Amino acid sequence: MPRPRTAPSTPRKSQGDHRARQPAHEYVLEALPGLEAVAEGELRMVPLARDLRGLRFWYPGEPGRLTRLRGAVAVYRVRAWDVPRPRGLLGHQQLGELTAFLEEVVRFGGHRSFRLAAAGRESSVMTRIAEELQTALNLPHDPEEGELLVRLRPQEDGPGWEVLARLTPRPLSARPWRVCNMGGGLNATIAYALHKLAGQRDEDRIFNPMSGSGTLLVERALLGPYDAMVGVDTSPQAVECARANLRAAGREVEVAQVDALETGLPPRSFDLIVSDLPWGDAVGTHGGNAALYPAFLTEMHRLCSRQGRLVVLTHEIKLFERLLREQDRWHARELFQVYSGGHHPRAYLLGKR
Repeated sequence: MPRPRTAPSTPRKSQGDHRARQPAHEYVLEALPGLEAVAEGELRMVPLARDLRGLRFWYPGEPGRLTRLRGAVAVYRVRAWDVPRPRGLLGHQQLGELTAFLEEVVRFGGHRSFRLAAAGRESSVMTRIAEELQTALNLPHDPEEGELLVRLRPQEDGPGWEVLARLTPRPLSARPWRVCNMGGGLNATIAYALHKLAGQRDEDRIFNPMSGSGTLLVERALLGPYDAMVGVDTSPQAVECARANLRAAGREVEVAQVDALETGLPPRSFDLIVSDLPWGDAVGTHGGNAALYPAFLTEMHRLCSRQGRLVVLTHEIKLFERLLREQDRWHARELFQVYSGGHHPRAYLLGKR
């Protein structure tokens, strides 16, 4: 049988990535205060993102890749104008350039209304800019709920003014999988940060006590492989809510109506336990937490493997840190403190002593 012929091994010139030859645009990410480093770390993994200055960068090609970032709450396209005051944007040339800039963002995001965010947005100048843009973009101006969020601010590294236009009608933290909400639900960006900073391991057996609407479960399931994962909650409504969100995300994770402190599971069942403990306002009470928290630390110590990790997010900071000082079974370090929804919860990473 004749041997199959092979093509001659002549070297081929690399074609490169076509996106690298497209015009680059400037962007900036918005992160929850306290999670900037998490968002920046994710940004560094985006191919072709260049000239990174914190959360500000240049990127060529389609912006869809940027809207899949999970550590930021918003991504904006940026353009600056060499005008000393916002009034300068009403000039014929500047207004035409501003309109074209915003039209491109609208074509991508499909926004149905817009709003301005700027110091003195009630001023006559801002009112005039809003009126002109409403006509030019053929979009209604909704000062409170407008989908196209347009920020005006002095240029960071120059004498002019810059305009930031949010690429998506809703914040990136408003995940498409969230079809069920519950009071006190965790911001998905915070859930993502908890898992990234806890360490992502394919061999982890993961437990989410008091799982609520399933935010921590969904965010980890979307990150990649793990050995096993289960969530529990005493509320049947929470269990059904978590299951609905998991289905919307296209992930299968076991969620059961079980008391996290009475699972009946054997010792050292999990390598990673991650929990958003009751904060004592929307969920739980301060008095109840005083009894819950020490019982929780005791039971999670039993369920955690020898080299396992316990990650806790709480707004009961004084209570939790006092409990840490009074015990000798866990060593702990703070991961971050974040500002979200009027609260300043802290996250801690604990390991067995």
